[in-house]
Amino acid sequence: MYLFNKLVIIFLPIIPKFIVRMVSKRYVAGPDLEDGIRTVKDLNARGICATMDVLGESVNDLKECDESIQEYFNVLDRIHYEKLDCNISVKLTQLGLIIDKEQCYKNIYRIVEKADKLNIFVRIDMEDASVTSDTIDIFLRLHKKFSKTGIVLQAYLRRCLDDLKMLAKQKINMRICKGIYIEARTVAFKDPDIINNNFALLMDAAFKAGSYIGIATHDEKVVWYGLELIHRYKLKTNQYEFQMLLGVDEELRDILVDEGHRLRVYVPFGKQWYAYCTRRLRENPKIAFYVMKAMFGIK
Repeated sequence: MYLFNKLVIIFLPIIPKFIVRMVSKRYVAGPDLEDGIRTVKDLNARGICATMDVLGESVNDLKECDESIQEYFNVLDRIHYEKLDCNISVKLTQLGLIIDKEQCYKNIYRIVEKADKLNIFVRIDMEDASVTSDTIDIFLRLHKKFSKTGIVLQAYLRRCLDDLKMLAKQKINMRICKGIYIEARTVAFKDPDIINNNFALLMDAAFKAGSYIGIATHDEKVVWYGLELIHRYKLKTNQYEFQMLLGVDEELRDILVDEGHRLRVYVPFGKQWYAYCTRRLRENPKIAFYVMKAMFGIK
C-alpha cells in the first residue's frame, strides 16, 4: 500500500487534469459558488450542517486578497439569503499573512465584521507551523470584538496543549484536527498512536475547561475517544460537534448523524480546486489509494 501511494504521488503531475477533476467531484463542491451552495443545501436536507471554504492560500500579491474578500462577501450573502445551516472557514495566508501581518488583520476584519452583522460564525483555519503563532495572535485580536469566531488546533503539534490551555481560559470555540502539513520532528509528533493519544488529551482538556469543540477526524479510533468523553462528562449535543471533509467516510458520517450527534462537513469550492486537490494528495498519500479506486470504479 505504501509503495502504491508513493507511485501515485510521483506520477501525479502527468495525470490529466480532467481526470483529477472527475475524481475530485466527490471531495470538492466545484469551481463556482453555486456548486458550494448546492452541496450545502443537500447536506442540510440530510440533517448535516456545513462550513464553506473558498479555496486559495499563500498569496504573494495583496491585490489577490481583495478578490478573496469579495468572494467571501458573496458566500456570506448567499448563506444569509438561503438561510443555510452553514458557517465559513478562512485561511489567513489567503488574505496576505505571509506578506503583511497587519494588512492581513485588516482583511480578515472586513470578512468577520460582515459575518457578524449577518450572525454567521467564522472559523479561522490553521496552516503550517510557520504561521501558527501569527494566526493565533490575529484570531485573539478578532475574538475580542467578535465572539462568533473560532480557531483550529492541530493535535500533531507539540505546542498544541499549551495553546489549548491558553485559549480554553476564554472558552473559545475550537476545532481539533490531527494536522496534515509536513513538519519537522522538533515541531510535530510523528507516531500515529501518539498523535491519536494527544488528540484525546486535547479533547479531555477542552471539555474539562467547558469549551465547545469540533472533533474533526475520519479516524474511528479518535471518534471513539470523543464519544467516550462525551459519555463520561454527560455532554449535551449543543456542547460539541463532529466534523468531516466532504466526500470522506460518508458511512461513518451517517452513523454519527443517525445517533443524534451534530456533524459539520467542510465544503471547499473555487477556482483553485486543482491546487487544493494535488496538495491534499501530496500531504496525505493515503488519499491516493482512494483516488485510484474511484478512477477505476473499484469498490
